[in-house]
Amino acid sequence: MGLARYTARRLLQAIPVLIGIVTITFLLSNAIPGNPARIMLGPAPTPGQVAAVEAKFGLDQPLYVRYLNYLVGVAQGDLGQSLYYQVPVVQKILERLPVTMLLLFSSFVFAIAVSIPLGVVSAQRRNKPTDHVARVVALIGVSTPSFWIGLMLIIIFAFKLGWLPATNLILPWTHPLRVEGATTRLDVLVESGRHLLLPMLSLGTLQMAALTRIERSSMLETLSEEYVKLARAYGVSETTILRKHAFRNAQLPVLTVLGLNLSTALGGAVLTETVFSINGMGTLILTAVLNQDYQLLMGTTLVFGLAFVVGVILTDLSYAYVDPRVSYGENE
Repeated sequence: MGLARYTARRLLQAIPVLIGIVTITFLLSNAIPGNPARIMLGPAPTPGQVAAVEAKFGLDQPLYVRYLNYLVGVAQGDLGQSLYYQVPVVQKILERLPVTMLLLFSSFVFAIAVSIPLGVVSAQRRNKPTDHVARVVALIGVSTPSFWIGLMLIIIFAFKLGWLPATNLILPWTHPLRVEGATTRLDVLVESGRHLLLPMLSLGTLQMAALTRIERSSMLETLSEEYVKLARAYGVSETTILRKHAFRNAQLPVLTVLGLNLSTALGGAVLTETVFSINGMGTLILTAVLNQDYQLLMGTTLVFGLAFVVGVILTDLSYAYVDPRVSYGENE
């Protein structure tokens, strides 16, 4: 089985998973006590007003009818109409998704850039002061909630020192005229980096700590393999052993954790965006929950589930690139 056929098979296998996500989210959303029509209309709506809103959004139909209609709409790319914003759900997701994707991407770049060298050095200098420091940093990182890290960063760097802004997020591609104090594209990039730094550190610390521990453990296991001992016996330098023999083979567990941590990062994005007042997917899903916006809640959850499924598939496909021993042949 070639790579293309394997990819197609994995994509087909993802369809039942996404249907399951839609089904569970639909049932849980409709199990929430309360009436979204009454929430939309305020504290004292009349029965006629409630009935009109329910008829407009199809809330007066039986549950199974709404479920089947929603499945058909999802298959056609229609996620329905937001009850709270009164606009298509797809429109709100497209407005907020770039913000969350920028936050997630930057946090993973930070996590990878710090954890890989830290884990390698920690394994290379096992039981030395550098190793102890790296292990303590990783332990603190995985033990500390991202929202608490965000609050501490705001208190220190925004309120006490006044170095960085504490709220909002500026996208790098925003026009300079829409950014206060910016006249050129470079000014926009600088402001975007200043606004992004604190939430990136808040969200990426947990990922960095988890990847550091996995990288260290995987490197230690690889450095104890027989082929590494043989290379040392032939007089190969430690730098060459790390770079050519050990490092690449040690990355499979790291890739696995990296793909699975996407779900953790998506959950952390909800808290991070709330702490830093960022208008992304996290705050959008909170708005949907608080206002019982069924369509918006199901749409955002589906996007999060789709992102996780795609991340797992990309992780699987990257195995063959990192380790030539992994293939997608007919007998695998």
